[in-house]
Amino acid sequence: MITRRELFIAGAATAAAGPALAQGTAARPVLRLGVLGDFSGPYRHLSGPTNVACVRQAVADFTAANPSVAAEVVFADHQQKPDTGVAIARQWFDRDGVDVVLELNNSAIALAVNGLVREKDKVHLNTGAITMELTGAQCSPNTIHWTYDSWMLAHSTGVATVRAGGSEWFFIAADNAFATSMDRDLRRFIEGAGGRVRGVVRYPFPGTTDFSSYLLQAQGSRANTVALINAGADFINCVKQAREFGLNRRGVNVAGMIVFVNDIVSLGLETAQGLRLTEAFYWDLNDRTRAFTRRVLPATPDNYPNMCQAGAYSAALHYLKAAADLGPAAAKASGRAVVERMKAMPTDDDVFGPGSIRPDGRKIHPVYLFEVKRPEESRGTWDVYKPVVTVPIDEAFRPMGEGNCALVRG
Repeated sequence: MITRRELFIAGAATAAAGPALAQGTAARPVLRLGVLGDFSGPYRHLSGPTNVACVRQAVADFTAANPSVAAEVVFADHQQKPDTGVAIARQWFDRDGVDVVLELNNSAIALAVNGLVREKDKVHLNTGAITMELTGAQCSPNTIHWTYDSWMLAHSTGVATVRAGGSEWFFIAADNAFATSMDRDLRRFIEGAGGRVRGVVRYPFPGTTDFSSYLLQAQGSRANTVALINAGADFINCVKQAREFGLNRRGVNVAGMIVFVNDIVSLGLETAQGLRLTEAFYWDLNDRTRAFTRRVLPATPDNYPNMCQAGAYSAALHYLKAAADLGPAAAKASGRAVVERMKAMPTDDDVFGPGSIRPDGRKIHPVYLFEVKRPEESRGTWDVYKPVVTVPIDEAFRPMGEGNCALVRG
């Protein structure tokens, strides 16, 4: 397990400031935020250190304007194992005084930790998992699902692709909870738009690096669109091998169902050009996204933030606003109370702009369908997207009434 902590206290006392100030600082309640992510596995570049940098940036931005509030960031590697993730979260809550857990970019881990958070009356700000259950059957008064989910990605990318002629699909999917959720949602939207799914193949996760047999099955299905229901290193390897197999030369489109700017840079525009994908954030989208990126880049110069990493900034910042409004001592006493205050307050930040949080715990904001630029269209390494469609807030996420969340029914 990797674990680190860093204390952010604006105007922190120095030795020369005298014992009275030092004692007053030490007596303040410290809000502790834990980033539980992938620091050594296939999603490291999508989670890991850049995610921590974004949460630290949220703390720095907030405490600069609110010097009376003290906050601390810790982080740990869940190693893609639910039992490891739960053990870390339990230790954080029981021994280390952590108040909120963020990221959890693995649906199985997110669902496992979700119940523990409710039991301990802490806060779960999920900025990395895709499962719809967090705002459905397993919705919780202690949880907010922040950045994206399988409904959002499947609806935006699936419907647009069918309308553009990609009507015959084949799925190559990781054998994990996220891919199962995405398969269900994507299939529904494809068929609803008039398309058809010819087949699906699942591969062992993690640990698969050779996708040739799966790509051959996709090719043999005669589908005109292959959906890659995976992420990180698996997605990158699939796209590279699909190009080597010449799927694009045979008129087969490759649709990335969960793609991040970091993946596109790793692939290079020569390989990724023309790929369509959905993200809720892009660093060069507007003045506010560029301003946020400029602030965080000194801490992560080789890896621009993606939507999940930027989403962790957004979630942490809103948590701190609500905790300060409630009072840090009261916020530490009840995670449920903080989540209630977060839902009551409108959201606004440089990542997503204005937004809100629904009663079922779904954070809502616009999302965007992007197309990857051709090499000659790009001005630099991270200039990779051009916008195609902006999905408005009221269409971006699953309607609340369809989720069967007890918080809504009650």
